[in-house]
Amino acid sequence: MRKLQGIAVSSGVAIAKAVILNSDGQQMGVATCAPDEVDAEFVLLKEALQTASQEISACRDDVTGKIGSNYGAIFDGHLLMLQDPNLFGMMRDGILKEHYTAEYSAYAALTSYVHLFQRIQNPLMAERVNDVLDLRKRLLRILQKRKPQIQKFDQPVIILSRNLTPSETASMDTKFVMALATEIGGPSSHTAIVAEGLHIPAVVGIGPFLKYVTSGTTVIVDGDEGLFVIDPDEETLEHYRKIQRQRYSLNIHLDAMRDLPAETIDGVRIQLLGNIEFPQEANACMQSNADGVGLYRTEFLYLSGKHPDEEDHFNAYKQVVETMNGKPVTIRTVDLGADKLLEPSENTGDSESNYYINEEKNPCLGLRSIRLSLKRVELFRKQLRAIYRAAYYGPMKIMFPLVSTLAEWRQARMIAEDVKEDLQDGNIPFNPNVPLGIMVEVPSTVLMIDQFAPEVDFFSIGTNDLTQYSLAVDRTNMDVVYLYNSCDPAVLKLIDMTMRSANQHNKAVSLCGQLGSNPYFTQLLIGMGLRQISLVPGTIPEVKRVVRHARVSQCRKIAERALKMENATEIRNYLWSEYLRLFPDLDGEVF
Repeated sequence: MRKLQGIAVSSGVAIAKAVILNSDGQQMGVATCAPDEVDAEFVLLKEALQTASQEISACRDDVTGKIGSNYGAIFDGHLLMLQDPNLFGMMRDGILKEHYTAEYSAYAALTSYVHLFQRIQNPLMAERVNDVLDLRKRLLRILQKRKPQIQKFDQPVIILSRNLTPSETASMDTKFVMALATEIGGPSSHTAIVAEGLHIPAVVGIGPFLKYVTSGTTVIVDGDEGLFVIDPDEETLEHYRKIQRQRYSLNIHLDAMRDLPAETIDGVRIQLLGNIEFPQEANACMQSNADGVGLYRTEFLYLSGKHPDEEDHFNAYKQVVETMNGKPVTIRTVDLGADKLLEPSENTGDSESNYYINEEKNPCLGLRSIRLSLKRVELFRKQLRAIYRAAYYGPMKIMFPLVSTLAEWRQARMIAEDVKEDLQDGNIPFNPNVPLGIMVEVPSTVLMIDQFAPEVDFFSIGTNDLTQYSLAVDRTNMDVVYLYNSCDPAVLKLIDMTMRSANQHNKAVSLCGQLGSNPYFTQLLIGMGLRQISLVPGTIPEVKRVVRHARVSQCRKIAERALKMENATEIRNYLWSEYLRLFPDLDGEVF
């Protein structure tokens, strides 16, 4: 048996036989054609591009039909790349000037794009390499006159690969494909997004594990903890089978309490809200009876590869507000960085040409989130106008990400006020009374929380970035990921400081991030004073179950004791033991 740690990108547990897919990019030597064959090769290229466009459109429509238009929009990005005049020019010149074959010209041009993205020292930007490889593989297959290879299965399998392209993931038959595991990849990749949308458990970034496994070997994918197990022994198999049985029984129980309030035994109401990335996910919030949307990430609008206009923003936000039917929706303004912005296309206006930002050596500490919005004010104003307009149709809040200074907050608030004046002057319907808040994601904000509190309407603690910046750990770097732990004593103390100050100023505080979605931490968070938790919609029922079995008095004792502990392992073990006090029938192994 071999147990390996990776990055969990889609939750769930699966046990099945392995099937290994070879998803590595093709390697080609230089191939040329005779001068009198150039025109024919150019015709082949144009025909291949047209065929690829048709295939990608069909793939987009298929994904849209399965899991929604915003997942399908990922493939709009592939179409835009295919229509990129610079890329076409490189392919054309390769044939007409260098006398390359159509196949090699396409390979060379797309490989140059791969190398460009790989040189950018940023794990998020590197994820775009997978989209280019997807397109390269498709074009070469078409030029080599091969039909799409979609594997069919007649029994449950787990797909293993060096990497998987978004197209390969989207084509999986979820009746038999139980899970995915890859050697490389990260949580922000389009492949990860599609896997989560299909509800396929997935673990990526495991490292070079394929040399240890062959097709037909029994493997386990633990999409909750990011674990991948090869050839498990009987004890491990029984452990995960028990988890599956418990989850099945638990789901039946959770369905029965869907419409019950998230209220502790001693009568304290805890608001459980949903984290969403795409408008369609608001339906999942309603199905889980969420109290609203606590974190609406809006970066999805850039997945298609184009710069969204005000109407794109407005239509997406209005859709969510109307779906939530009177329940509040909190929108986080775009958390974009240099890695997520595209070069302007030919039809981009001059006012948007400055959206492009050169690569950064350390983008996590560079021009991202609110910093980018304040530098690219027209981008920021466009989004704010759309939010205020959408708020006319239902209750909304706005929160600014990664605010680290009072100056940033005040400048953002000033721009918001200016946007409201413009909308009023233009007689455009909007809601002027939208609360403005900030995300608490950096230690400097916590240290200055008493100065922020009198000015902001609310706080939202973003535990993912707060952990990253507090512990100086890149959670996508497998060499240091063991240090990334949201229940580290330092992180918990920062949360506690935020709660104490906010309570003194009578300001509402919510918490979003992975910490809130884990039911083992629910008692701790309640004990620290949190009464609003925003989490993945699918985890709301399980967290509600904990809330309804807990007492606030006991939760406070748990928090007091945990805050005195010296390391994350001690805290995790303690929280697990307290969780077992509520549900003693669960497996006793530490999570």
